[in-house]
Amino acid sequence: MSNAAQKLGFIGLGIMGTPMALNLIKGGHTLFVTTRRLVPQELLDAGAKACANSAEVAQQADIIFTMVPDTPDVEKVLFGDNGVAKTVSKGKVVVDMSSIDPMATKEFAKKINALGADYLDAPVSGGEVGAKAASLTIMVGGEQAVFDRVKPLFDLMGKNINLIGGNGDGQTTKVANQIIVALNIAAVSEALVFASKAGADPAKVRQALMGGFAASRILEVHGERMIKRTFNPGFRIALHQKDLNLALQGAKSLKMALPQTANAAQLMQSCAALGHDQADHSALVRALEALAQHHVAPDA
Repeated sequence: MSNAAQKLGFIGLGIMGTPMALNLIKGGHTLFVTTRRLVPQELLDAGAKACANSAEVAQQADIIFTMVPDTPDVEKVLFGDNGVAKTVSKGKVVVDMSSIDPMATKEFAKKINALGADYLDAPVSGGEVGAKAASLTIMVGGEQAVFDRVKPLFDLMGKNINLIGGNGDGQTTKVANQIIVALNIAAVSEALVFASKAGADPAKVRQALMGGFAASRILEVHGERMIKRTFNPGFRIALHQKDLNLALQGAKSLKMALPQTANAAQLMQSCAALGHDQADHSALVRALEALAQHHVAPDA
């Protein structure tokens, strides 16, 4: 089954969804698609079949992927008017690759299971670059047999693919990922603002730190963005804010504290107040620059 052409659906063709969908087509599969706006021409040129709505996608496809911004968007795509639930049937699989609330995910899975279909939550990390290169990290929650069925399709979109546990566990892993990424961006931001305001060349400081214990993927990629002022997304601050809010809501329900996460969320809120919420999340540095009244490097 892994090598045979399958009828697949893809709902949500944004910065991430479009290249992910293209990689499924490149794998030799027939793809039925829909999105809030017009289906990108490059997908139509590649052979994707545009559908009027999510219900039509679910009717045509055996495995339906969703990649939309937030929990309410997933709920609407699955259970709204002309949603997946209207036509999904026994033996089909719904795979939500959005980054949303783990608790809501468990409820969505139960509702889809009640219709006779299977459900995987499979959020991703790696951004637009990873989506285009088919090198995404994919964190999956669901049953082993369903994961095994979909794994060859995940292989077309990503490299580091792990079944974590039951439904919701994929989303929990993604929230944990977003905590670590946000705190790393904040740390790199503070270090480069400090070094630059102290008079050192931030590019040379970054280069030196890349050879030591402070080295990280964030320092490598986002540190360079901060110095070169390339804040086009990428992964927007507004979306990272959403993920950190999921972390803080989860912490509240678990009766635990996430003090550093809360601080990073406030820095992103500061960026939003400054008008940068549609910039890449590396632009978190702008909040610290505003506090220091000093830029790491001049804006282009």
